[in-house]
Formats: sequence, C-alpha cells, structure tokens
Amino acid sequence: MRIVVAMSGGVDSSVAAALLAQAGHEVIGLSMQLYDQRNGQVRFGTCCTIDDLYDARRVAARIGIPHYIVNFERQFADTVISNFVREYAAGRTPIPCVHCNGDLKFATLAERASTFGADFVATGHYARVEHDDAPGRLLLKRGLDGGKDQSYFLFTLTQAQLAHAMFPIGELEKSAVREHARALGLSVAEKHDSHEICFVPDGNHAEFIERQTTAPSAGEIRDARGRTVGRHDGVHHFTVGQRKGLGLSSPIPLYVVGIDAESRAVTVGPREALERTELTAAGVNWIAGEPPVSGARVTAQIRYRHREAPAALQPLPDARVRVTFDAPQTAVAPGQAVVFYDGESVVGGGWIE
Repeated sequence: MRIVVAMSGGVDSSVAAALLAQAGHEVIGLSMQLYDQRNGQVRFGTCCTIDDLYDARRVAARIGIPHYIVNFERQFADTVISNFVREYAAGRTPIPCVHCNGDLKFATLAERASTFGADFVATGHYARVEHDDAPGRLLLKRGLDGGKDQSYFLFTLTQAQLAHAMFPIGELEKSAVREHARALGLSVAEKHDSHEICFVPDGNHAEFIERQTTAPSAGEIRDARGRTVGRHDGVHHFTVGQRKGLGLSSPIPLYVVGIDAESRAVTVGPREALERTELTAAGVNWIAGEPPVSGARVTAQIRYRHREAPAALQPLPDARVRVTFDAPQTAVAPGQAVVFYDGESVVGGGWIE
C-alpha cells in the first residue's frame, strides 16, 4: 500500500513513517514548508523550521524512503495566520493548531497524496481511527496515551478524510514511541516536543498581531457595573480568564470576564464571574456526518488541557449547537474549540461563540 506521511521532523511523525515502512508499505515522506526560509532565515519557533525539514530528510534517508518538501506558505498564511490575527482582533481566542491540522494538513495533503497515487495520509498524531458498528462509518478516537492524546485538534475531520487517514502511533505510549526511535537509530529520538504556537515562539501574540496588521485601538477596562477601572492598548492583549498583565490594583484577584471588540471594552471581575453552565458553538462538525438527537449526553472539553465535563447537546440550525453543562465551567473563551466525546470517541466539535 502506498502511503504519504506528513513528516514534521519530530519523533512522533518520524516513528509513524518508520513503522509503516517496517510493515512493508510503500511510504513517501512529505514535509510542509510554511514560511519563507531563504537566506537561512528562521522566523518561527521550534517546529516547522528549516532544521526540522533537515531532520525529516535525515530520518527519511535512515529508513530508506523518498522525501519531498511541499510549499504551503500561501495556504498557511491564508488558513492559519490570517484567522489567528482576525480572531484576536475581534476579541476572541483562536486555536491555530485545529486549523493547521484539520484544514491544512489533511485537506491539502490529501490532494497532494493523490498526485503520488497514494490512498492514505498518515501523521504522528496521538489519535485512532476505527470502524463503527454502522456499516461504512468511521470513528475518531482518543490516542491510547491519555497525556498525549490529540483528538481534540482533529474534530474538523470528515468521514471522507477519516477514510484516508492513518495514525500509526495512536496505539502507543509516548515512551514506546521514543523506544522505537532509539531502536531504529533515529537522530530525533531525544528531540523535545514543541508546545508553543509555531509562528509565535516567544509567546507574545500581541506583538505578532501588531506586526501583521493595524492593531485595534486602545479602550477602557471596566468592572461588572460598567465603571471604568483602567485603560488598555487593544483587546488583542486579552483573553477570557486572563488574570496576569491587567495592570490593576484590587483587594481581590480580578480576571477578564468579557471582551467587546466593537466598543473596545474589556470587562473584569472575580473568579466566580467566569463560571458558565451553557454555551453555543458555531461551525460545528459532526464526525458521524449528522448531528445527534437533541438532549444527547456527552462529555465536553472547552480547551485542550481542560478536564472534560458532562453535558447535554441541543443541535441548532446553521451548524450550531447549544451545550448545557451539569456543573459550571470556568473561563469559557469565545474562539476556542469545544469538542464532544462519547467515551473515547469524538462526537464532534465547534467554535465557542
């Protein structure tokens, strides 16, 4: 079987490619160039750099597979970076890894894979694809390693994409992945994982946004009663739930509880003001291809590292859904993804309004 593997230069995708090659498949490694790397300039962080491309090429040579670099600069700028800038400017908190993984890696790599005559696209994600009891239907499931599970980032995948997706390390613990890399003599066996947003390596998203566009104007910081308690330099500096960097003096800890980009107002309040028992989400994708019945019980995850919580779903028109939690959830941030699970299986997900 001919399989294209998205090789980032990290240990996970390297082992994914090696395992498929060991199993006797015809493996082709593809690495994505996401930004201009002429003259040796490295503008982004610890993933997707020119060094990562070299690491991927060395791994491909080690395991004896062809390796190609594909230029996705335009797609990355249009799909990921523009959304990131636009969402922060609108007072929302984006999660670019979802757009990169679902909208870019799978959608675009699947097209490229077809030019190689490949039927499958494999990645180093900690997730699993399994057949459902319903004929022809596929399930997207959490990776076996609960601490590394990445199914949250893949909720936008469709049944058509899942039919051509492979996650070779989804059944492995991270420690086992590194053991495989050591046994194979891969140079990336001890390479550290990347945790920051690749195009904001220093974590200063506000400065990045200001370089990309005209930053939103300054405005007021207000309390729950609407009284002005401070000033700010733009709503792109804030996210719901934020405590640090407010520049306010208060006898109690204050958190960002609301952002209104139109009026340029940031509202602060005590921690309990962050609690919500209900949210709505838009742009919802249902993994099964159709929404569940109203009242369907799930566990919902409002951030990648957030503990999933029991909730009920009410599908709404126009690919929206209302989520009602059994217990209040803290810091529900507009722009973040909410992902729904039935046990280990992803039911679907959408973007918090």
